[in-house]
Amino acid sequence: MRFVIVTGMSGAGKSTALKMLEDMGYFCVDNLPVPLIPKLAELFVVPGTEMNKAALGVDIRSGHSFAELERVLEELDGAAVKYEILYLESSDDVLIKRYKETRRFHPLSGSSGRVDRGIAEERKRLGFLKKKADYLIDTSHMLTRELKRELNKIYVQNKEYNNLYVTVLSFGFKYGLPSDADLVFDVRFLPNPYYIEELRSQSGNDAEVRNYVMGNEKAGIFLKQLTDMIKFLIPNYIAEGKTQLVIGIGCTGGKHRSVTLANELYEALESAESYGVRIEHRDIGKDAITKAR
Repeated sequence: MRFVIVTGMSGAGKSTALKMLEDMGYFCVDNLPVPLIPKLAELFVVPGTEMNKAALGVDIRSGHSFAELERVLEELDGAAVKYEILYLESSDDVLIKRYKETRRFHPLSGSSGRVDRGIAEERKRLGFLKKKADYLIDTSHMLTRELKRELNKIYVQNKEYNNLYVTVLSFGFKYGLPSDADLVFDVRFLPNPYYIEELRSQSGNDAEVRNYVMGNEKAGIFLKQLTDMIKFLIPNYIAEGKTQLVIGIGCTGGKHRSVTLANELYEALESAESYGVRIEHRDIGKDAITKAR
């Protein structure tokens, strides 16, 4: 029997995660009153039952009864009921943006309607759950399909997951540094395909540009040393409890060299099973837009 408690910050994707788990064959219940959780757990662990995978959504919407959750979990521990906690996290600025886009009120925003205050209060109340979580997924930079892929790793393929999600991000320095980057690498030391007429309109996603950039010996040396360093750093970040790692690779316009090296690094990391990896090209199309104006 696998019993998963899905929780975390409002707006971080709990409802979406529950729907995904349901598609994966889990019996799902959302927003059950906290005092009823032990009764539900009893039903899940009845010997001989056909129900062997269940997920329960619990969050701050439970109101006053949410304060009982810590005691209820201790009760389950005392009864030797096995359960896992999946905690979905997201940064404050992303949560605020999501609430503004949907025009919803945060459950704890109160009469003031201030989303930031509601988020701060929610973080305090959920602190004990975050510490107790078996799996922590930060959805700040995730697309829906990427969240599904990570949940599939954990709950279908049963792979080891170390709660770290890596974003490899290409960008152009002339459009500014990415504000959320943890590590930034400058590849402007490489020859610029922009000055090759037939390559100018293409990007690092095209084979011709990729071959031109990686055909330079320095590019291969840089990629190997960068990959070795990142692979050394990741286990240490995991040990420190880091859940998001954004690696920025920049060139002048974010279209040729940075895209090529970001793709190469992503390919070197994507086979990892113990953490998630995604690729994003922030500025790949901005050069064409700027010229059109």
